[in-house]
Amino acid sequence: MGVCGCGKTTVAEHLVDHYGLKYAEADDFHPQANIDKMAAGHPLTDEDRWPWLDTLAAWIDERIAVGEPAVVTCSALKRAYRDRLRRKGVVFVYMKGTFDEVMERLSTRENHFMKPEMLQSQFDILEEPGDDEVHVAAHIGLGTPEQEAAAVAGALHL
Repeated sequence: MGVCGCGKTTVAEHLVDHYGLKYAEADDFHPQANIDKMAAGHPLTDEDRWPWLDTLAAWIDERIAVGEPAVVTCSALKRAYRDRLRRKGVVFVYMKGTFDEVMERLSTRENHFMKPEMLQSQFDILEEPGDDEVHVAAHIGLGTPEQEAAAVAGALHL
């Protein structure tokens, strides 16, 4: 979890490749209307997000039902969003970085519907995970994506 451009997908792909886990990119679960809205530079509202989060939660439930470990990348910026996804056994990995660190990454990303101009809106609504939420924090910018993935794997005891 974390703001756009923080490295969620890159770290997840390393974990998936190394451990052979199932993978879902939450962006792939957005209805076209949400994608069009973000591509036009407009942040999503909670009303836009609830059906999207419910679809993603159903995918998580399917993995749990068959005992299949998986990785899901999702911004999940508000506690209410994480509450919608929270299940027994789910651990949130918070890809934590400063605005400047993330903007540097985001400004070099190509062909993505999320525009760098929208980053501030993500930081504005970000609610960092509380001590009562099962999570690990991975601080971005402390190494290569491979090193970040290794740190996450270690924190998750993979």
